[in-house]
Amino acid sequence: MLYSIVGSDNENSLEARLSARAAHVARLNALKDEGRLIIAGPNPAIDSADPGAAGFSGSIIIAEFASLEAAQAWAEADPYIEAGAYAAVTVKPFNKVLP
Repeated sequence: MLYSIVGSDNENSLEARLSARAAHVARLNALKDEGRLIIAGPNPAIDSADPGAAGFSGSIIIAEFASLEAAQAWAEADPYIEAGAYAAVTVKPFNKVLP
């Protein structure tokens, strides 16, 4: 089943994000290589594709996991949590309707 994983950033998280980005992206690439990643990306903190020093307010990942528990365990191991970028992560089942 698909699950949405929404990470909400702490304030001023840009430095923490940058320090953990390579490890975070490596985990996403592993999901992609397994054919389980639908979409992933950050939410800019301002209305700009390149927010610069304003950084990001969070991230959204939609991917396939065997269960809600598996999705939660994967999300809880995100390097952005350990680095202090994420204040909270929410995992929910997701039904893709469109496209």
